[in-house]
Amino acid sequence: MANLWPGLFGPHLDYISNPPSLAWQTEFPRKLVILGSTGSIGQNALKVIGLDPQSFKVLGLSCATRVDLLAKQANKWRPPYLAVLNDTARNKLKPLLKYCPEILVGPKGYADLASLDEATTVVSAQSGAAGLYGTVAAALYGKVLCLANKESLVLAGYLVRDLVGASRASILPIDSEHNALFQCLAGRNQDAEILLLTASGGPFVGKKWEDLQNVTPEAALKHPNWRMGKKITIDSATMMNKGLEIIEAFHLFGVRIPQIEVLVHPQSVVHSMVRFSDGSILGQFGVADMKMPIANCLYWPRIEQNVVQPLDFSQGLNLTFIPADTLHFPALDLAKQALGTSSSSCVVLNAANEVAVELFLAKKCAFTDIPKIIAKTLETYHKSHHDFGIDRIGHIVSYSSPKSYAEANLEVIENIDNQARLWARAAYGEN
Repeated sequence: MANLWPGLFGPHLDYISNPPSLAWQTEFPRKLVILGSTGSIGQNALKVIGLDPQSFKVLGLSCATRVDLLAKQANKWRPPYLAVLNDTARNKLKPLLKYCPEILVGPKGYADLASLDEATTVVSAQSGAAGLYGTVAAALYGKVLCLANKESLVLAGYLVRDLVGASRASILPIDSEHNALFQCLAGRNQDAEILLLTASGGPFVGKKWEDLQNVTPEAALKHPNWRMGKKITIDSATMMNKGLEIIEAFHLFGVRIPQIEVLVHPQSVVHSMVRFSDGSILGQFGVADMKMPIANCLYWPRIEQNVVQPLDFSQGLNLTFIPADTLHFPALDLAKQALGTSSSSCVVLNAANEVAVELFLAKKCAFTDIPKIIAKTLETYHKSHHDFGIDRIGHIVSYSSPKSYAEANLEVIENIDNQARLWARAAYGEN
């Protein structure tokens, strides 16, 4: 059962890629690159690998600027390639290394790392829009992409889908909710009706939006169930993380927007569910530990034992599911509106959210200002009549090769992203 794949080519579900090749499925040790190895997902991926190091060969690791931790990881795993954000980070990294790997720099460096000839598997775990170039490179060059960077599909879902189709790359979803959907849909054809994304509700579940005006970053970062990076933790508190996951699910599973619903589930035990046409519902249960979906992807189609402790039902288990309150947490509606408008609107949504979260963490705006900044930025974009070269939703005009097509799309996306960040700062009142 483990190697069953979600249904393909049908009216209700069209998963983004075909399964990995039989050669990849049987290849161990797997030769892999981890983009964003110093973040929460990257560190957990290395913990999973550390439980069974003979099954993996680490060829590359990357970070933005956390070079102290990257150096520790590199000195332990000795990958021949590393990548960092800029020359300053590279110069800080070099004296910390006990060997001499090749150090790549910037978005091009991340892309070069993801497209290494000898690498068969790429873990895309960089935070935010910075993860796009590595994800696109892995898709372009036919890798098996273990995808944790949801922003790649938010910014360029149609592009990634096109590239995967051209290169025969495969995508395995690491995000706990999408990995749960993937498992529930394995072996199913076209009988899935509704994808039910579960949300913990973050630290403010049950609170009214108007009561959160004076919330501090410190309070917003105290997630009750998960230990994650700062940006994704704030996104969880605003529910924007779930909004981005709606867009991610739309592109991953090829469903219509009304087929994706969100339920608040404070216990974080059921990681997502699927309702089928006969009325039955399948859910994936597990402890709140990202090592479980990471291992599911890294070992697929194998099921590895003893990665996490199983749920303990001996003390009883109470589960709660509440419809998401979009009135008090408007991020969900903002995400759906952007998704239903255009691919470029999703780029604007993501850029504005990243700016707003950055301002909140710096204590320059209120927690409740985050969706206001996003909404104002989207309004500015829709009134701007900017021509970024988009030919139709998700695509620009055709090019002679997948590589030139990807490069042209990335340039357009980068231009929209840069302009949206300026609009977001203007919406806040910061020049």
